[in-house]
Amino acid sequence: MDFVFGLVLGILVGLAIIVVFVRLENHRSKLRSELAATVAAFARMTVEDSRKLLPSEYYPSWVLKWLNLHLQKIWPYVNEAASELIKTSVEPILEQYRPMILSSLKFSKFTLGTVAPQFTGISIIEDEGDSVTMELEMQWDGNPSIILAIKTLLGVSLPVQVKDIGFTGVFRLIFKPLVDEFPCFGAVSYSLREKKNLEFRLKVVGGDISAIPGIYDAIEGMIRDAIEDSIAWPVRKVVPILPGDYGDLELKPVGMLEVKLVQAKDLTNKDLIGKSDPYAVVYIRPLQDRMKKSKTINNDLNPIWNEHFEFIVEDASTQHLVVKVYDDEGIQSSELIGCAHVRLSELQPGKVKDVWLKLVKSLEVQRDNKNRGQVHLELLYCPFGMENGFVNPFTPNFSMTSLEKVLKSGMNGTEATENQKEATQKRKEVIIRGVLTITIISAEDLPPVDLMGKADPYVVLTLKKSETKNKTRVVNDSLNPVWNQTFDFVVEDGLHDMLILEVWDHDTFGKDYIGRCIMTLTRVILEGEYKDSLPLDGAKSGKLNVQLKWMPQPIYRDS
Repeated sequence: MDFVFGLVLGILVGLAIIVVFVRLENHRSKLRSELAATVAAFARMTVEDSRKLLPSEYYPSWVLKWLNLHLQKIWPYVNEAASELIKTSVEPILEQYRPMILSSLKFSKFTLGTVAPQFTGISIIEDEGDSVTMELEMQWDGNPSIILAIKTLLGVSLPVQVKDIGFTGVFRLIFKPLVDEFPCFGAVSYSLREKKNLEFRLKVVGGDISAIPGIYDAIEGMIRDAIEDSIAWPVRKVVPILPGDYGDLELKPVGMLEVKLVQAKDLTNKDLIGKSDPYAVVYIRPLQDRMKKSKTINNDLNPIWNEHFEFIVEDASTQHLVVKVYDDEGIQSSELIGCAHVRLSELQPGKVKDVWLKLVKSLEVQRDNKNRGQVHLELLYCPFGMENGFVNPFTPNFSMTSLEKVLKSGMNGTEATENQKEATQKRKEVIIRGVLTITIISAEDLPPVDLMGKADPYVVLTLKKSETKNKTRVVNDSLNPVWNQTFDFVVEDGLHDMLILEVWDHDTFGKDYIGRCIMTLTRVILEGEYKDSLPLDGAKSGKLNVQLKWMPQPIYRDS
């Protein structure tokens, strides 16, 4: 084991030498006119570009050849030592994700095989002089021998072989802090930065795994969850090289993301009879205890959920929020309607962002021209300890949700984490009550619905939770009506309520639906007052001009 550790340490030192060499070469290249174009191209790289693997002209091919050559040499020793280490460290993680249909799960055999991984790309990212990040793309079509000894709740023992493993991904190494003492860095942390491809097959030794319904999917999901939770970015493993405290390299929460799942529209119908019964799954990290599921809306391709979720954020610069919309098939497996994601780096801390996301078949597919519908989200990222100028719409002593955190200055991440359970309890005791004043100013470019090419529009206002309604007067023969009418609504629970504005055409013997706008109250609660121009959903054209104002009246529920 000491011998292998020495070899691995030697490779790390070699990588560090490469890092230092590249830094020196980059510095020297600034003085060489013949390399000015290369330096300029490197300097112009955006943060997102820097995360991609750089083309071979930036780093000589001998670096990859050197890495692959030495990995090939030490692989038999790595296989012998690491196999037992991985076995003992991974078994407890698999136990955490053990499916309910299994009573026990252990490795009966684990070796990495004789085929070493191959490094196929390399990039280096410097971070303001305090650290250097190296990203290595790795490909492995291995021949490991992995056998899981599982036992079902019915007492049936099954040896399950994991075979035909194919993996491509990008590993991130962070050398931090950089020091003057050899080997020039205090510690290295590593993580699976990007999982491009992971394929494997499960086979019962001497049998057919499909003979037990659900067992294949359960074990496959368990393996993927364990990888996600144990090594996938932003999780990272820290290896101290020099004595010191490296707690700042460990994974830590940096903020909270408030998500309001508002609605979806124009969903693809997956049912032959009737309409789909959609629900949504929302997550940042695809772990069972961190994924949120909405309620199911039956027989509706334009569902309104109006549900609020909170997520821990560990790295706002790289993490995504993912939304997957499914059709509930009852006792059968749900069918995916479509999915979408939004980068947290696109969110402005402390500002509500209202987004419509187009649903696609797969997040890995770059182009999807089929119309699968859209999902409507309201997002608010709240970094811990953020200074801001918001007026606190809540009471000064209690937190309704972690929306409160963004309104408090001076709270660091540790304090926020410690207060999280307290805030969860307090939100059961506090409701956000107030008076919502809305002015329906006008509408523009409404679609004609009358035979004469005009319309007689009016607006119906509905507060969803209390079902309180009001409506404007009718403006005759106009596609650009002006109302300038103001309405007041007493709101009992502002964070979880919404306003629905429906535009109708008045007829002597009935009415025709034109379109609608659905608004949450989060923005007006935070900002106090604002004007907006809202496109009409369901209409070929048209928008509604409104002004909203909020007067808070916080009250407390009786204990």
